[in-house]
Amino acid sequence: MPLAKEKIKRILVVRNDRFGEFLLNIPAIRALKEVFSSAAICAAVNPDVASLAARVPYIGEIIEWAGSARHTAGEKLRLLKRLKEKRFDLSVILNPSKEFHIYSFLAGIPCRVGYDRKWGFLLTHRLRDEKSAGKKHEVEYNLDLVGLAGAKTADKRLSLTLENDIIINSIRELSLEGPERLIALHPWTSDSIKQWPLENFLLLAKYLSSRFGSFKIVIIGGKENLKRSSALFSGLNDNIVNLTGKTSLVQLAAVLKKCSLLISGDSGPVHLAAAVGTPVLAIFRNDIPGKSPQRWGPWGQGHFILAKADLSAITVEEVLEKSEEALGR
Repeated sequence: MPLAKEKIKRILVVRNDRFGEFLLNIPAIRALKEVFSSAAICAAVNPDVASLAARVPYIGEIIEWAGSARHTAGEKLRLLKRLKEKRFDLSVILNPSKEFHIYSFLAGIPCRVGYDRKWGFLLTHRLRDEKSAGKKHEVEYNLDLVGLAGAKTADKRLSLTLENDIIINSIRELSLEGPERLIALHPWTSDSIKQWPLENFLLLAKYLSSRFGSFKIVIIGGKENLKRSSALFSGLNDNIVNLTGKTSLVQLAAVLKKCSLLISGDSGPVHLAAAVGTPVLAIFRNDIPGKSPQRWGPWGQGHFILAKADLSAITVEEVLEKSEEALGR
């Protein structure tokens, strides 16, 4: 049942897992702001994601709370106290969370929206979680959930506020100034079943550098990938720059903004590139519905996908050919 707009003055939005998943909630957060235009939106996010959440224009306040961490009893009590003090009128829990289902209930938030899982009986508005079937994109599933509260929008784009001075300073700090255009490679994934062979990414970097001499090839990734990246991409030519573990998420957004193309497996940078308007060539499996490009592929227009049931069956030559198409060659 849609909620009375005039009664919703403070909204808590919860999406406190990885940054890629968070970014795919931007249209849902926009929908909440458009419908409840006088309401202030506070987002509970993973601390690592807070810098990006601050660049979503509809979010006015951020609560940092890692969904995967073990919190002490004192930390939990302080969070509950904070939620009570905020006197939220509506909570929207975008990733099923027993923890936040309980907190929202105990904080006395009158309208509680989420999936009917993990103590979903504590919610006032529940949606059956059918996302594992992969029949829609994650963005559309998120919009379905906020739709329980009557929120909707015609603008389903991913978008972030990224000022020009941040882009310029980031490019300067990372020594990427110069006439060369950039192609980014993100070889890593958090799930081994989604991993295109790393040796293929190494060959791809070499071939791209040779074939597209006017481009600089930039290897990106988080600090957790630094050791593997240093071993894999060492001793290559100066046209291949390894930035693995060297950027903040905001700096990474700035780098991707300057890139002509990102080539990646199923991972967070795919969605960050889409959010800053950079074309993506994504390499996916297509045999697992819940992990398919239909659910997790780059959102929006102008992107490219190579998908097979066996990732090792996707050749470097196929990726090169699709890269040429993406770059308009």
